[in-house]
Amino acid sequence: MNDVPVVAIVDDDASIRRSLLRVVQSAGYRAEAFASAREFLEWLPQNQAACLVLDVKMDEMNGFDLQKRLAVPIIFITAQDDGSIRERIEKSGAAGHLLKPFQAQTVLDAIQRAVQRSRDGTSYVNVTVRH
Repeated sequence: MNDVPVVAIVDDDASIRRSLLRVVQSAGYRAEAFASAREFLEWLPQNQAACLVLDVKMDEMNGFDLQKRLAVPIIFITAQDDGSIRERIEKSGAAGHLLKPFQAQTVLDAIQRAVQRSRDGTSYVNVTVRH
């Protein structure tokens, strides 16, 4: 079980967290879900994630602020199809960008690419999916 990658999910919307948790676990990954960046940061010192699915807009600390503290592939998720947000995500070096609502397979494909790049140690290519 230790070889199974952990996908961390950080989103302040409980329904999104539950949905992503089910999808990620159904694909055979271990998953941990957090309601805030602070919760994730408290979990992190004793744990490790292969990939982070991260909401852009949250209270207290937004996704970009959390990203600055991490060296893990990040897939940003957002409901805002805003040019400035898209540009900021693309410049951030994120492994992906998904617009809510997204299909389960779309998020799993993005996670698979991010986890594989994490294992390979290769550079991250930003993948933006708009549905």
